[in-house]
Amino acid sequence: MKKTILICGLIAGLISTSLFIGLMILGKAGDEDFKNGMLYGYTLMILAFSLIFVGTKITRDKYNGGEISFGKAFRVGLYITLIASTIYVIVWLIDYHFFNPDFAEKYGAHILEKLKASGASQAEITKQSGEMVRFSEMYKNPLFNVLMTYSEILPVGLIVSLISAGILKRKTAIPKQAIN
Repeated sequence: MKKTILICGLIAGLISTSLFIGLMILGKAGDEDFKNGMLYGYTLMILAFSLIFVGTKITRDKYNGGEISFGKAFRVGLYITLIASTIYVIVWLIDYHFFNPDFAEKYGAHILEKLKASGASQAEITKQSGEMVRFSEMYKNPLFNVLMTYSEILPVGLIVSLISAGILKRKTAIPKQAIN
């Protein structure tokens, strides 16, 4: 069971970070196109977390004789989520520190450009600019950076874990003779 969780977690982690890794290999890790970044990122997370369903089903069928409680199924998903999320955070930190140290500034500039293009008032733009400067400073703090990165991926894994546990839970059927 531990082996299944570890393998599924590692594969999920590699899938969820494949965009970062691919961009690093291509030497384009610092070239942000924020237009589709969230779409690609969350699509990869959902694909990666499909391994929660796989790992939970394997655990239920192979190690538990076809039975698994909601709680145990959720724990399997949680462990896979934690492994994959930790890999995601580590790869992001490598990307951020070595290839993309000005990420927060670039992201802030992108947000302000979108705000200006939408016709926002100067007061809104000034307010958002101040918030982006504060965010950029906070993002330099490694603890804040790690927490923000976990907050991107962890909720997705928890939701998939809950759904998988709900779908895959199966308890022993009570024999008809025991009812009579």
